[in-house]
Amino acid sequence: MLFLMQAAKKVPVDMPNVLNGVRAGYIISNLLIVGICLFIKYKIDSKKGRRSSSFLTRLIERHVLKTNPSSFVDMTTLKYVEPSPMGSTDPPKLVTTTVHAYDISALKSQFKSQVMAIGMLGFMHLYLKYTNPLIIQSILPLKSALESNLAKIHIWGVDDKQGDLKRPWKANAGGGIMGALAGGAGGANEIKTDKASIEAAERAGRGGVKEE
Repeated sequence: MLFLMQAAKKVPVDMPNVLNGVRAGYIISNLLIVGICLFIKYKIDSKKGRRSSSFLTRLIERHVLKTNPSSFVDMTTLKYVEPSPMGSTDPPKLVTTTVHAYDISALKSQFKSQVMAIGMLGFMHLYLKYTNPLIIQSILPLKSALESNLAKIHIWGVDDKQGDLKRPWKANAGGGIMGALAGGAGGANEIKTDKASIEAAERAGRGGVKEE
């Protein structure tokens, strides 16, 4: 991070050609992130057993993407206690969902965070005339997208049944400033999967309806 910040300062962004190149790099980076999100969405849905109607598409899935078009996702029910939002006085919420719904929700959250970051950086660049952040944000978000839990599972094929990839993930698994703040707040903001916490949330009667 520090190396990128120092390197960004040495880029002559006052030159029009260089500035346009930096802008183009930022746009390309975000297009790649959108492509990654769409590919992960495709992989998530394909594991739910949605068969492609086209023979050519099924051929590509099997021999190029190395997926089985008729495979099914693990529909095992996930049950965990979600911490209350920062500053909220509401009790923790019991969440009952499936692997497919959980991954789709995580993907939507990841995409929403990226859109918000684009909006904020666009304001900084176009209105406040900051340019160096474009260089850094052309690299770090793309790196994060490729190293996210969703990418590890659905792109790189890492086992999701154990370790840090076992669902539900930590509150800051998606990265970013807000995720770091949530994760650094301590045990009160941690997702809980132990039996005692789940039973306590069930008794409190908040949440528990299965999310499809």
